[in-house]
Amino acid sequence: MYTDKTFICRDCGKTFIFTAGEQEFYDKHGFGKEPLRCKACRLYKKQRQRQRRDITLYEIVCSRCGAVEEIALEPKHDRPVYCGSCYREINEKR
Repeated sequence: MYTDKTFICRDCGKTFIFTAGEQEFYDKHGFGKEPLRCKACRLYKKQRQRQRRDITLYEIVCSRCGAVEEIALEPKHDRPVYCGSCYREINEKR
């Protein structure tokens, strides 16, 4: 069973909670290590890495819930496109 854990972010020094749900997600997807950064710092780090690699981001509207999100792959107009939340939810059902 998973229980919430409290950590200190290595970048900003703030405490953050690594929830039981996040732990289960990490285990399910094979992420071996627990996070060293809070969610905000992890997102900031990803954005910096994308900028360095000159990745083009495409704005999409989720075919399921209508959320607007940016993705790194160019969408094909003949196929549905999903936001991260809907994509994970659909794949969990498979």
